[in-house]
Amino acid sequence: MKDLSYYEILEISQDADQTTIKKAYRKMAKIYHPDKNPGDNEAEHKFKLCNEAYQCLSDDKQKSIYDRYGKEGLSGMSGRGRSSGGFDDLGSIFEEMFSGFGGSSRRRQNPAEMEKYNLDMNVDMKISFNEAIFGCEKDIEYKYKNSCKSCSGTGAKDGKLSTCTGCRGQGQVFMKQGFMTFSQTCPTCQGTGSAPSAPCDSCSAKGYLEEKGDVTIKIPKGIDNGNRLRVSGKGNIGKRGTRGDLYVTFSVKADKHFQREGNDVYIAIPVFFTQAVAGDTLNIPSLTGELELKLDIGTKDKQHFTFKGEGVDDVHGHGKGNLIAQVNITYPKKLSDEQRALLSKLQESFGIESKPHESVLDSAIDKMKNWFK
Repeated sequence: MKDLSYYEILEISQDADQTTIKKAYRKMAKIYHPDKNPGDNEAEHKFKLCNEAYQCLSDDKQKSIYDRYGKEGLSGMSGRGRSSGGFDDLGSIFEEMFSGFGGSSRRRQNPAEMEKYNLDMNVDMKISFNEAIFGCEKDIEYKYKNSCKSCSGTGAKDGKLSTCTGCRGQGQVFMKQGFMTFSQTCPTCQGTGSAPSAPCDSCSAKGYLEEKGDVTIKIPKGIDNGNRLRVSGKGNIGKRGTRGDLYVTFSVKADKHFQREGNDVYIAIPVFFTQAVAGDTLNIPSLTGELELKLDIGTKDKQHFTFKGEGVDDVHGHGKGNLIAQVNITYPKKLSDEQRALLSKLQESFGIESKPHESVLDSAIDKMKNWFK
């Protein structure tokens, strides 16, 4: 659980509103509350993670920073749960993130100390249906940013910065439209108010060099599309040697036979019409082997048969889903004279039961006749 994002800890999607976030937190808090799990250190740890996730996501400002920059962005804030005030513009966001002061005492941080990139980073990984269901280990090779030593991460030769000519050190530029004035982050200095006196030769003024990294991750059972796994301390490296986290976002390939919906798995079972009528017993595939499917006599097309606990393990450890077998009845495309005669004889053997349409049609015809009297 510690390697999951805040959204995955609370088991919600990133577009969840505040009502959903609060409801999810209450649900998780009830599960892991220490009073309900006395002496359970793991439950206590999970309860703390839920609190941490809720403190961030319940605050619109912190949630916005977390969505953009991950936990590393939150580490620049002087306290959690601060919800007063708002960001006037994008430049203010950077001031609030990297400043050691909050609320009304904002001040611009030394540009030489500001990071030019987010320390948390993300890589996408595509895995097979089977790997997602049963879990596996994967080796990841990726590139991360490391602060340039030659310029101390500033992008300036010998680390020498001068006042940005684009914004005159303000970090913002202003535009007029009619009687309105709008401000935006200076595109030249990205809001720092400073620019290199001369570009660094080692990093071409980027402030960082790209290096190759590799790590082996253990993918838990039940991972699904869009789930993220956090690998602590494997992200980008900042000016002071601080390293962010690596997030792995998963994409799961579709399977030819099984279709996943949450923790439930669906499979279509083709059944010949005579088997459906007779209520045959079939052996069908499951995620772990074969199951016995006993059809009802007169099974209907698209009818579902549910096998409890034969689905996918919940990635958060909350049990397993179900396997749902959907019957797709098939019919012959043509009949021989012998088959037609046999079917006719079979229909006759059912007597009046084989003609349910007659009473319906007769009453409908009589009703229509009355329309024209």
